[in-house]
Amino acid sequence: MNGHTVFQKNQSPIPGGTSHPLFLEQAVLHELKHYLPAQAPLKDFVHHNPLHGFQHQPFERAIQQAAEVVGYRVLFSLEQFRSLYAAGRISESLLKAVLIERKGARQQELWTFNLLRKTYPALDAPRIGRLREGWKLYYQLDMDALVHPVLFRLLGNFLDQGIAVSAFPYRHLDFLSAVRAMEQSSLVSLFHSKRVRRLFHSNAYTIRDLLTLLVGQESLYKQYLFDQQLAHPGWSGMVAVIEHQPQSLLDPRRISLQEMIMLELLLELDALDTRFGEHWQPLGQYNVKPSIDLFAPIVPTEQWEVLCLWQQAYEWSYYDQVLAGIQSAAAESVLPTKSFQGIFCLDDRECSLRRYLESLDSTCETFGTPGFFNVAFYFQPQGANTYTKLCPAPVTPRHLIKELGGAGNWPKSIHFTKASQTLLRGVVISQTVGFWSALRLLLTVVRPAMSPGMASSYQHMQPGSRLTVEQTSVRQENGLQIGFTLDEMAERVEGLLTSIGLVKEFAPIVYVIGHGASSVNNPYYAAYDCGACSGRPGSVNARVICQMANHPNVRDRLRHKGIIIPAETQFLSGLHDTTRDDICFYDEALLSPANQQRHQQHIALFEQALDQNAKERSRRFDSIDSQLSAATIHAQIRRRSVSLFEPRPELNHATNAVCLIGQRSLSRNLFLDRRSFLNSYDYRLDPTGQALARIVQAATPVCGGINLEYFFSRVDTQKLGAGSKLPHNVMGLIGVTNGVNGDLRPGLPTQMTEVHDPVRLLMVIEQTPDVVLKAIQQAPQTYEWFLNEWVHLVVVHPHTRVLNRFKSGLFQPYQPRQKRVETITDLPALVASDPTNLPVFQLAQHA
Repeated sequence: MNGHTVFQKNQSPIPGGTSHPLFLEQAVLHELKHYLPAQAPLKDFVHHNPLHGFQHQPFERAIQQAAEVVGYRVLFSLEQFRSLYAAGRISESLLKAVLIERKGARQQELWTFNLLRKTYPALDAPRIGRLREGWKLYYQLDMDALVHPVLFRLLGNFLDQGIAVSAFPYRHLDFLSAVRAMEQSSLVSLFHSKRVRRLFHSNAYTIRDLLTLLVGQESLYKQYLFDQQLAHPGWSGMVAVIEHQPQSLLDPRRISLQEMIMLELLLELDALDTRFGEHWQPLGQYNVKPSIDLFAPIVPTEQWEVLCLWQQAYEWSYYDQVLAGIQSAAAESVLPTKSFQGIFCLDDRECSLRRYLESLDSTCETFGTPGFFNVAFYFQPQGANTYTKLCPAPVTPRHLIKELGGAGNWPKSIHFTKASQTLLRGVVISQTVGFWSALRLLLTVVRPAMSPGMASSYQHMQPGSRLTVEQTSVRQENGLQIGFTLDEMAERVEGLLTSIGLVKEFAPIVYVIGHGASSVNNPYYAAYDCGACSGRPGSVNARVICQMANHPNVRDRLRHKGIIIPAETQFLSGLHDTTRDDICFYDEALLSPANQQRHQQHIALFEQALDQNAKERSRRFDSIDSQLSAATIHAQIRRRSVSLFEPRPELNHATNAVCLIGQRSLSRNLFLDRRSFLNSYDYRLDPTGQALARIVQAATPVCGGINLEYFFSRVDTQKLGAGSKLPHNVMGLIGVTNGVNGDLRPGLPTQMTEVHDPVRLLMVIEQTPDVVLKAIQQAPQTYEWFLNEWVHLVVVHPHTRVLNRFKSGLFQPYQPRQKRVETITDLPALVASDPTNLPVFQLAQHA
């Protein structure tokens, strides 16, 4: 092949034509996207299963394939499991039970030896990357080191969402057209090779054409692209997400994975031409091995079986405690009167706050539900030009809520504006405001305080503003209906109340509390907010559903449906900042005089509960003495949340392990150590399981995605996790890298996962097995989670409390090995003395 070939569009360089091509470009691109990370930009950081490309397979087979194909670490090492066993973290009785179940009683002794004593060689090198190793082996060329810095900087600048001082030129064009236009208007070129420069400007090439020059053998093209793109899965995955969801960027760009691959192939050609001239042979000429079927079936091995047995014993050592506690819980007596009711997000961080509220006031009643509170819409803050999505990521809203009549724009600091970057004003600002900024920076070391630069959950919406909740005009905006009709409002409120089982015996005040998180210098801020609100605080959703529920005409419609809300009952919204452990309430002035008085009493109760919650959380923080008083610790927690030098403002979903779907009596008397998602559900109101189906379809991908992202980020901190956040640089407000030339880091940093126990989610549902089976089978994509055991499922019979475990498509009886759950009488002393994950306890004060 000569070095001067330029292809015409749709012209094949393969002799003999392409009647039976081995390489189908679009099919390979489609398959490649399936295995790339699907992580959204930072503003929409919502958790997902990092191994979603393997989810169609049973869990144990899938993780082995992910390890052997891509080289991911998917479980703890054998040494780590043995250490956990020696420390008592893996129960001897549960390990024995797992071995008998999986291998039989006769093989138990042999497999016990394998798990505890036998040595195994290191796992084989992954299949990915073997072909492109040829650049170093045969050409002594580090292709990635030559190409990645240029490619990543171009991508970062083109996709930039506001960090860059100077915007990328021609960003209104698609990616390759913008780079081509920049080339034509520049005195220098990206490419050193005249041949590649001519090829690029001709725009007369395809991926196949470029691979023909680089690789030569068509049978190797697919393998080469997988090797190339999975060498930088962060950028490739981000481009694929933006290609299919351009609205994920506030300032949209037109880019595709195909364009990115074309440019990377051109840069590789340029690197070869620069080193060797135009007289080098394609990589395929040196490859004596046949192409690898990257996703050929894996062969089970004893070593993988040992690791999977350890994982199952590790998981069930904890699950068994939870199930023993649930089964032994005494039935609660019906509360004669209720002081107040609180509807919270099902978030595991609300588990402890609800527990403290109930312990301080035994007549209050709390519920959990996804934190968008059954109202899906786009939100336009006052003064904003863009819309914010406030509902689960897969949902496409049809409604728009606008914020009107607020006090004005939020405060900002002048040295964060572009004015500080200009020549004249930059000099003035740096010599005046710059000195003050430096002084303030020093002061934050000893006295951290709120500043315009921090991400505050309370700044998502102004407390005194109005929301366009009710539709007043048929006029639409960008195809969206502004506000909801009365019938739509009634439908949303009915759906919320029936799903959690709150259809009668309403308290005078029903609080609806969303959640968000405040932090500073933290690019993962969206991951700390509400996943059900697309990584944003739930304050707007809480306020919207309360205005709907308080509307007289909505209550009239609910009355005709059998839901009678007393006239004295008022719904009041609020926001729980889970980092600071503060709560802000909205629209308090609308309360009646009697409810105003009740609310003031409840505020004092909330403050006590938040103090206790902060004290419980502090046991995980080395910088705080958990033996101090709750109020003192709470003050330190607030300071910690605004500290510029604090890499762990909170631990978010770390240690999540369980999702309970049922009445509060399932867990009200249990200490679950903030490890459980709590979704309220009353089986008595749902005999056919239709409401349960909707709950499971929402909770499974949300809670399961959170769980698996923590799971895999914990066991593989470098490839599936983001490593330490300390050396991270924010790139274009879309992702983080190590340094300026690194790949985008998908997954979670170690500061969010270091205390996490990597166990799959256990979902426990209070209902009969036949109803649950029909509910989970209604949506194939939901059923896949359970059938392939990416999420474990146990059903609690509501009358007999008999447990049934879902396995291989069937429910099988399960009897906990642990017969007794210890009762704890002094919970504050316990949590102050032990920073590790605690076992399940019965709570004496609720006995």
